[in-house]
Amino acid sequence: MFQGTHTALITPFRNGVVDSEAFRNLIERQIAGGVDGIVPCGTTGESPTLGRKEHLRVIEMAVEFAAGRVKVIAGTGANATSEAVSLTTQAAKMGIDGTLQVCPYYNKPSQEGLYQHYKAIAESTDLPIMLYSIPGRSVIEIAVDTIARLAADCPTIIANKEAGGDPERVTQIRAALPDDFQILSGDDPLTIEFMKRGAVGLVSVATNIIPDVMSGLVRAMTDGRTTEADAIQLKYEALFKTLMSIDTNPVPIKTAVALQGHCTDELRLPLANLTKENNHILKTTLSEYGLI
Repeated sequence: MFQGTHTALITPFRNGVVDSEAFRNLIERQIAGGVDGIVPCGTTGESPTLGRKEHLRVIEMAVEFAAGRVKVIAGTGANATSEAVSLTTQAAKMGIDGTLQVCPYYNKPSQEGLYQHYKAIAESTDLPIMLYSIPGRSVIEIAVDTIARLAADCPTIIANKEAGGDPERVTQIRAALPDDFQILSGDDPLTIEFMKRGAVGLVSVATNIIPDVMSGLVRAMTDGRTTEADAIQLKYEALFKTLMSIDTNPVPIKTAVALQGHCTDELRLPLANLTKENNHILKTTLSEYGLI
């Protein structure tokens, strides 16, 4: 279901509202670049600042613009279980292929609380569910034992996006879960290491500007062409580092797409635009790769 390369889409804004034309063009670029799926309304899509109607409209547009050519895995998670259930059931009516469920943030639930949260979501829908463990933003992570318990008790929970930056977690999840449970990298620079340890794909930020490169890297790893994948990884390491180090995601990647002329660099507070110095660093890096 989730194997391959999936783009964590930015949400382009213009004058305070979602820029639907820029969004359509972004999706067309992803499809032309060979990705397997798109993920609207995730962290990279600034989901915490989208109003409920906006959130659902972005998902609806993603389904419409993709038109069945790639999977649409909608971010419908929340730190309130009732909200996550409501968003998920509404999005399901729009024809999405699956749902990404972020680990509840700020609340700091126990592992039992996480289990009950995800179980309630799974019981509300027949959609395939990808868990999303990102302790850097949620403070807590979904324990390996909790993932295993959920997979055993909830047939629709079939994958985990691992964005904690620890390859050993992939090894532990792979050992504890059935072979058909899918693990995806949530960090572009760690894709190869994660796939060597049992991940089957990637939810990527960098694909917003280099979809062909990242989908090619994942295909190379899937096909066992590790030397080719290593060469791609080495070539683009500096770009990955710049995108993930000069400011909080999605500030650098949205700015990069804007520098390519595909959208504005408009963000929603509390996110702010890059400083002049960091904008120069990003421009320099993109120029070195021939991306602007």
